[in-house]
Amino acid sequence: MREYLTQTENELTKGKSAKRINGYSMSTYQSLIIKTKLIRMKNRNIIFLILPLLILTLNLSPALGQVKEPSEYLTKDSIEEKGFTLIFVNKDPLFKPEMISRLKETFFTVYPKLAKDYNKKTAKKVLFIIDPQYDGVAGTSAGQVVFSPKWFYDHPEDIDVVTHEVMHIVQAYGNSPGPGWLTEGIADYVRYEYGVNNPAAGWTLPDVKPGQSYTNAYRITARFLVWLEQRKDKKIVETLDEVMRDHTYSDGIWEKLAGKNLDELWKEYVSDPKIGSKG
Repeated sequence: MREYLTQTENELTKGKSAKRINGYSMSTYQSLIIKTKLIRMKNRNIIFLILPLLILTLNLSPALGQVKEPSEYLTKDSIEEKGFTLIFVNKDPLFKPEMISRLKETFFTVYPKLAKDYNKKTAKKVLFIIDPQYDGVAGTSAGQVVFSPKWFYDHPEDIDVVTHEVMHIVQAYGNSPGPGWLTEGIADYVRYEYGVNNPAAGWTLPDVKPGQSYTNAYRITARFLVWLEQRKDKKIVETLDEVMRDHTYSDGIWEKLAGKNLDELWKEYVSDPKIGSKG
């Protein structure tokens, strides 16, 4: 259509004297060409309007995994150690320096190990924010973890919230087809295996009880993963973590790794849930 109209424009531009072109009157073709030019101009204007907006959006959007530091805070510290950088931002005037030190120490104790064991390409720079406005315990997004200071006021020994949350950074599953309960189960499995202060916090894996399911996530799923590791495949968690990250997870992975589907494995687990001690 575009070539056809361009050809007609050329004919008119050359000043052809024909009263009709391709079966249409000269006035009809002139009207058609004018409308076509207006449409083209309109389309170009739309592009010119949209393009700057797209550029602006790209400039404002942080790159994947890029840490965006807050502009308002009371204190900010940046520590480099073991090849990683922790930026620590505190927005709470009542948060004790001793607790800040413990959170930092926990990060540098567990994060390099998790990077080595699970994802060597994990973020090298991590941002911790103590935010009294945060409604929850802690939350992780890309390379940033937000903590509620109130949680640590009430649970001062629960330092391994750090271990759970930084594992989410290491996981980096993105839009994985894998289930959310497995994501959280692996993070609590890691807390169980790598945690530095679980006994003092009173944090343990729960006993198996009627009504539980592998989809309950967190500690219930973590205990199931420990059982699978001890009874079926000692590398099963590492493999599950890998397929979640590279987006190749499917329900068939359980039978491939452990010889049965999920429901069958859970039934076997519930009938004999004993697990050995850590390590």
